[in-house]
Amino acid sequence: MVEHDALTATRDAYDAAAPLYAQLFHGELNDRPLDRAILSAFAEVVRAGGDGQVADLGCGTGHITAHLEELGLAVFGIDASPEMIKQARHAYPGLRFEVGSMAAVNVADGELGGVLSRWSIIHTPPQELPAILAEFRRVLAPGGHLLIGFSASDGPSHPTQVFDHAVAPAYRWSPDHLAAMLRTFELAEVARMVREPQPTDRRQFQEVQLLARKA
Repeated sequence: MVEHDALTATRDAYDAAAPLYAQLFHGELNDRPLDRAILSAFAEVVRAGGDGQVADLGCGTGHITAHLEELGLAVFGIDASPEMIKQARHAYPGLRFEVGSMAAVNVADGELGGVLSRWSIIHTPPQELPAILAEFRRVLAPGGHLLIGFSASDGPSHPTQVFDHAVAPAYRWSPDHLAAMLRTFELAEVARMVREPQPTDRRQFQEVQLLARKA
């Protein structure tokens, strides 16, 4: 099977950036209390649903996977970049990390109690996102939860917008538009967190995290 050029380019770019990312993001959550709060809420609703396994899709160097494990979840990480997975395995040898694709997760239908997609959809071309969302629905058990993070577009009149990500071409999304897409895949929005950019942030984009539940 021939991989999509965008996926190949993104994977190669993250392979090259993996050592730097491991340094930059290791303590990312230390000064992000709101992010810690939404991750804690995600962990709580997953545990309340029966402690099913959780997949951190697009896990990068594994620091969020490790945080979820500290919150009591049975979690594993998947990333398309072999070098990112190498960094994750080195930093967190007690956790499970695999090279793989969000579009074809190697688990049975309905096997997962939760899916985390933290800024991992941003490099997906808009026309390919429905297939990713369909895979999220496939792997989640009924009542399972998805937490999906992304950068917001400039408003509802802009469903998607390209932005100048440092590693690979990337896309911002209208939160309402993405929430509507989730509904078409039986993933109903439960809550959303919108973080306004700080004056020192290089990009003045809102950061959005949507929590959704599979019917």
